Amino acid sequence: MRKAALASLLGLSLAATTLAAAGARAEAPEPSKLAGLVTLKGVRHHQENLQKIADANGGNRAAGQPGNKITIKYIADQLKRAGYSPQIQNFTFDFWQELSAPTFAETAPNPRTYAQGTDFLTLQYSGSGDVTAAATPVDPGATGAGSGCEAADFAGFPKGTIALIQRGGCLFADKADNAVAAGAAAIVIYQRPDVSGPVGGTLGKPYTIPVTGPTYAIGSDLVKRAQNGGLKLRVKTDTLNQKRDAANVIADTGRGRADNVVVVGAHNDSVDAGPGINDDGSGTATLLETAKQIGKLGGKVRNQVRFAFWGAEEEGLLGSQYYVDKLPQAERDKVALMLDFDMLASPNYVRFVYDGDNSSGGNNVEPPAGSGAIEKAFTDFFGSRGLATDPTSFDGRSDYNAFITAGIPAGGVFTGAEGIKTEAQAKVYGGTAGKPYDPCYHQACDRFDNVNLTGFDQMIDAAAAVTEKFAYSTLTVNGNELARKRARQAPALERIGSFATS
Repeated sequence: MRKAALASLLGLSLAATTLAAAGARAEAPEPSKLAGLVTLKGVRHHQENLQKIADANGGNRAAGQPGNKITIKYIADQLKRAGYSPQIQNFTFDFWQELSAPTFAETAPNPRTYAQGTDFLTLQYSGSGDVTAAATPVDPGATGAGSGCEAADFAGFPKGTIALIQRGGCLFADKADNAVAAGAAAIVIYQRPDVSGPVGGTLGKPYTIPVTGPTYAIGSDLVKRAQNGGLKLRVKTDTLNQKRDAANVIADTGRGRADNVVVVGAHNDSVDAGPGINDDGSGTATLLETAKQIGKLGGKVRNQVRFAFWGAEEEGLLGSQYYVDKLPQAERDKVALMLDFDMLASPNYVRFVYDGDNSSGGNNVEPPAGSGAIEKAFTDFFGSRGLATDPTSFDGRSDYNAFITAGIPAGGVFTGAEGIKTEAQAKVYGGTAGKPYDPCYHQACDRFDNVNLTGFDQMIDAAAAVTEKFAYSTLTVNGNELARKRARQAPALERIGSFATS
């Protein structure tokens, strides 16, 4: 606003042009000291320890289970050793566990049994039950863009039947709530056509009836045959739903303005199926090593950096939402921005950057002002190294969601989950087209070797470099400029002001 006012007074004066050019030079990517300090070797050491914790505690680090409790202790211990005073923010959540193998089968007219894992999965927070009933497609003409998202989609739905719903258009919980209200005995939410494999999602809260998620091929075939009548399915689940404890771990740098905080986050839990060394051991390990090394920047940390390790992300983004909900408005106003680092090491990776300016049009919420500048910080960093990037939408699937819905600018990088790599992406990034970015997403094989070291090293550097950038200045995001730069420009501003009023 100040620059616009000066231009209005002076026209295209030489002084104003000089200031604009100086600003452009200040925004050019500069070598990052922190990117050099946060090494792949150091990050991999933390990943190795997370793997050991999972191996010794039931094979996972899921919230509410022993492996996650030890993970939280490990994170806090590492932060203390690095000179921090970490805070443990405890909260309770709805714990869910699958107690025995589920069954998903067609009983008529062509009896067949589908395979757990490859053909279908039980959605998290599904209830227990053993239901054999007719199958009823829900709004099949919607082709996923809202199927089951409205109560009207269930008009005429026969009570006691099994609802066949395509994924897409709204939360799984919205579909499940509408199905329960319509009297469904069980719910089948099948995959979108652009995603391989079964639906491995969370309902976000406990349900009392079975909810399962087959592949698109199976689900779409069942819908077609159900429309002809006579299709019967069996859906059997055996699950546990109860209250358990989880925790966020929060640590602030000693340096930096406490009224202009840069939050840097990753989640500390895995899914129940495996150790989660990519999802999100990669983010956790990167943050830990960044926290360890950032003190070496000294006075370059002008804004306080808050390292946040969110609990129960896999249960529905619970830890980050709890943190934002409990943060008084006065403290929210001190948060300049949030950086999210969730899955940085996918084997079949793409260098995804969250689409802060919604240039791809895929965001399901309007990113707060300043998010585009965060995106640019990452793309500028990669561009300075001659590395291509792809935008990825803010779709509400990671911990940034609580921040952007509270009006806090956010951004980050991501290497892909269960989505399928395209031919065009394979030409740019290598890897295999037609395969998931992470073939071990939410599976037992998400272990220490489930990593592309080249891509991971690049993402570590980007995370460190952009953290350093905003620790130094958040001017492009929220207008907070450096005191040193203001002092340097003050004489020029004073000269312009004198000329304008003379």
